Amino acid sequence: MTATIIDGKAVAAKVRGEVAARAQALRGRSITPALAVVLVGEDPASQVYVKSKTRAAMEAGVEPVDHRLPATTSEEDLLALVRRLNDDTGVDGILVQLPLPKHIDTDKVIRAIDPAKDVDGLHPTSLGLLAQGQPQFVACTPRGCMRLLAEAKVELAGARAVVLGRSVLVGKPMGLLLANANATVTMCHSKTRDLAGEVARADVVIAAIGKPELVQGAWIKPGAAVIDVGINRMADKRLVGDVQYAAAAERAGVITPVPGGVGPMTIACLLENTVEAAQLRRAP
Repeated sequence: MTATIIDGKAVAAKVRGEVAARAQALRGRSITPALAVVLVGEDPASQVYVKSKTRAAMEAGVEPVDHRLPATTSEEDLLALVRRLNDDTGVDGILVQLPLPKHIDTDKVIRAIDPAKDVDGLHPTSLGLLAQGQPQFVACTPRGCMRLLAEAKVELAGARAVVLGRSVLVGKPMGLLLANANATVTMCHSKTRDLAGEVARADVVIAAIGKPELVQGAWIKPGAAVIDVGINRMADKRLVGDVQYAAAAERAGVITPVPGGVGPMTIACLLENTVEAAQLRRAP
């Protein structure tokens, strides 16, 4: 068996096209969806990511409002900016790029964002609504994973799903989304006793643990859906996921590559959340 590759670039392009159509419809009603992106410091990876977000937003008809702050910015000054963006009626979504400098309390900043503008889906209100099965804004990467599974026509109801990783950014919301889709969910982490056994029983594997090629191909249940969220740069500059791709692809039914799988979906779903925020806030 050789797995069908899920083309994240193609699906992301489809999502961005849908976003552009919705943004154009809003513009026809004199509403311009706007996304404020706050970058503190000069982390190279964050700078590249913010640049990509800004470019994608403009192409999709979402107005980017970038705020670049020095690494020495105080926590109070950052919180003051977030409060101003909360009050700005022309801003629909607020994204504070992570990681923040160590002297700033990340949780405090996230909690300061107006839940109605929490397009990153990380505010406790957003996570609480997701846990209740009534999501408003879903964290972008998990939302992208669900769209990839849907595009691949993976049946989730009754499926056994295993999520590797329990971060608030990916693992926990991913588990909730799968449970809400009627999958039977197991969440694995560093204390899991039999990781290989848990993966071997799974119809759906979501790997988001941040360890290069931890999941061996031999663990994959024949025909399983494998979504690899991990992206790890090796000493030889190669980018690899959390799954041994070539070996896993020999057993899986569908699989995402790294790069070109989940990664492109994150920005596409951020823009999707932003347009939905504009509709909820400003379109009766």
